[in-house]
Amino acid sequence: MSVSTASPIVAAAGGSFLLETRAPAEVLTPEDLNEEQRQVAATAAQFAREEILPNAAAIEAKQPGVLAGLMRRAGELGFTSVDIPEEYGGMGMDKTTSTLITDHLSVLASFSTAFGAHIGIATLPLVWYGTEEQKRRYLPKLASGEWIGAYGLSEASSGSDAMNIRTRATLSADGSHYTLNGEKQWITNCGIASLFTVFAKIDGEKFSAFLVERDTPGLTVGAEEHKLGIRGSSTCPLVLADCRVPAANLLGEAGKGHHIAFNVLNVGRFKLGVACIGGARHALADMIRYAKQRIAFGKPIAEFGLIQRKISASATRLYAAESMAYRTVGMIDAGLDALTPEQTQSPRQAQKRIEEYAVECSILKVYGSEMLTLVADELVATMGGYGFVEDYPAERTYRDARINRIFEGTNEINRLIITGWLMKRALSGQLPLLPAIKKLMDEVTQPPSFDLGAGTDEPLAREAEVLAAVKKIALFSAGVASQRFMTGLQDQQEVMADLADIIAQVYALESALLRARKLAGRNAAGSSATAAMAQVAANMTGLLADESMALAEQAGRRVLAACAEGDFLRTQLAILRRLARFTPGDAVGLSRAVARYAIQLERYPL
Repeated sequence: MSVSTASPIVAAAGGSFLLETRAPAEVLTPEDLNEEQRQVAATAAQFAREEILPNAAAIEAKQPGVLAGLMRRAGELGFTSVDIPEEYGGMGMDKTTSTLITDHLSVLASFSTAFGAHIGIATLPLVWYGTEEQKRRYLPKLASGEWIGAYGLSEASSGSDAMNIRTRATLSADGSHYTLNGEKQWITNCGIASLFTVFAKIDGEKFSAFLVERDTPGLTVGAEEHKLGIRGSSTCPLVLADCRVPAANLLGEAGKGHHIAFNVLNVGRFKLGVACIGGARHALADMIRYAKQRIAFGKPIAEFGLIQRKISASATRLYAAESMAYRTVGMIDAGLDALTPEQTQSPRQAQKRIEEYAVECSILKVYGSEMLTLVADELVATMGGYGFVEDYPAERTYRDARINRIFEGTNEINRLIITGWLMKRALSGQLPLLPAIKKLMDEVTQPPSFDLGAGTDEPLAREAEVLAAVKKIALFSAGVASQRFMTGLQDQQEVMADLADIIAQVYALESALLRARKLAGRNAAGSSATAAMAQVAANMTGLLADESMALAEQAGRRVLAACAEGDFLRTQLAILRRLARFTPGDAVGLSRAVARYAIQLERYPL
């Protein structure tokens, strides 16, 4: 089950959204799903509603067997096998269907954390790098949920600095086994896992990965951590004391473990962003229901403009993240569909197609996790005092949201990845970013010859003009920073992060705009997309456009001020002001329209 080979979805080059213009038909949106995919989504939503949520208290209390039992139940429904090839007991579905499952199961962070770790970072290394014998031995058990997987990379002294691990592996004299010594920290699913992917340095030098079964002598699972959030998930240290692992359980090549560690994180980041979307959708529904029920000054607080602003702001950010997620997975599936029959037999080819969108995955991780933080905060604010006590779901949602900005690479690390990845591609010639920057730098030194929003009747013309301007701000800021720091830009973390924020706004706004235009086109053609859906998408895109411009201009100012001073800085700021000139939308009217439609539906409006 995949995007049809006749689909117009384009597998654009990773990062090309900064330089190219896409047509609405070329991107995947949630409205494009086929009937089979919609049924999978509905089944996942039903499982979340009828089996996960009723067990929320038991999961959070860590009642023995509850979380593991739900994981096995998810396996019975095929949710844990979606990314595993059929020949190893999996379902071998497309990445869009896999995304839908993660999205609609993510109603309780403790469960979605356990589920995401199992199907992602704990299983994909084996799918991509395992030997035939390793795959046949372990993948069927992981696919069914009989065994739960865990991923052991982090240590007390090496989190983001993953290559600095201290765990050592020594090959025996007869070559039959490795002896592992060290301690892993913050290992998700550690207390319930049967198979661990553990990273160690052979002879203290060769960064490598090993498959370690739970009952291996010398392996000890430590006590559960008492966490701020995701309390129902299992997080323990993993101690390896003269742990003897068969040599046949070396995963991939000795000394090449960094390929496994870093490549699998692209999927991990993408899936985390998707899980944040599912969690935010659930939290927004809680927010709306409470706002309709709570009476103050003689009427429901949902009728107050500032409560409506909270609802519309949450829905708008969620809409942008959702649009980015399905656009990204659409490109991934289009790239996988383009593989030849011979290439499809190579897991590494599939992995490379996913790696192409490393920057989009990092953007979604950062944007999605920060979007969920906003929604959780607005949920607490909407519920007031009730939002601050444990008897209501807002308190747990708020605590749970914080971890998303830490694991799968902190948001700070991912911001550096976004800018660094694009600049690396630019310098290697894989992405024509440098010529685009030069062209823009030449253009902005000339007198202005454009008028934002003028002379077009195209749907969402104002928003399209804002997008064009934000793209120019991204290129201009990157050009100034590159000229100032050259190869030393990578050491200017604050500048790198500001550039990443502008770049992320480009991807978010463009994805939202393309989706809104696609809905508008379907409505005009009399398709199943209703006029109300098209209108609310347009309204949310209008709100997002103003927000994106404000954030991009602010970040651009910081970049310019870090790169110049005096008259040169004043000249550059004048150029930035010219690029950032736009006609704002009626934010109050747009906000009220979005909120009222969501309140009418009692949920996220799309």
